[in-house]
Amino acid sequence: MKRFFFLLTKKRRIDYDMTIFQTPAFGDEKGYREVYRLTVTATNHKSAIDLVYRKFNVSDLIPSDYTARYISTGDILFIDEGRNGQTYYKLQPGGWKKINRMFVR
Repeated sequence: MKRFFFLLTKKRRIDYDMTIFQTPAFGDEKGYREVYRLTVTATNHKSAIDLVYRKFNVSDLIPSDYTARYISTGDILFIDEGRNGQTYYKLQPGGWKKINRMFVR
């Protein structure tokens, strides 16, 4: 009975293919380029975005092959779920907002 209950309460973790897009200069609104790509294991988009934001804004956690700046306002995260679709999130002053593909320039 204990094992059955554990299986019901365990959250499903998914591998998300995530890409960080930044402009060459902070504050630009055009010219986004892919700066880093990684795979994150999380339960949903919000937790995956939180993990990426923390990883790339704490200097001790940043990967050694990452050469871009910290994630800041205006940067875009792209989540590719294969057959389940693609989603873009842009960091705005109020937090991460889902955007349409056509806004990625």
